[in-house]
Amino acid sequence: MNKIIILNGPNLNLLGEREKNQYGSLTLKDIEKICIDYSSRSDIRLSFFQSNLEGELVDRIQSSRNNQDGLIINAGGYTHTSVAIHDALKILKIPIIELHISNIYNREEFRHKSLISKVAKGVICGFGAEGYLMSLNAMNKFLEK
Repeated sequence: MNKIIILNGPNLNLLGEREKNQYGSLTLKDIEKICIDYSSRSDIRLSFFQSNLEGELVDRIQSSRNNQDGLIINAGGYTHTSVAIHDALKILKIPIIELHISNIYNREEFRHKSLISKVAKGVICGFGAEGYLMSLNAMNKFLEK
């Protein structure tokens, strides 16, 4: 059974309330339920963590190196600014998938740069909440190899 963690960064706890035209109407809890349903059919032990605090995300990334097989991260705004998250991800010896609900390349110029992409095995963006399931499916395939 593959152990996968999904990390969500700042403001993702407000999904379903904020910028529905960009992020849709599902809440983070709705997305987690959909992912849990998928993981129960796909032999995945799934865990979630969300924080608005950079250090808490770094701590969770660091602890994942010893107890996870794969990591999916939607770092929100930290994608474009956090050297600390980049450096923590770089330490991992497990596959990493960078995830975004919206297409970051279709938005403001500052969102076009990701500090996470260079350490990620793949990037999924622009598919809405469906991107979470796409990420789980891709991670499962990476881990089968």
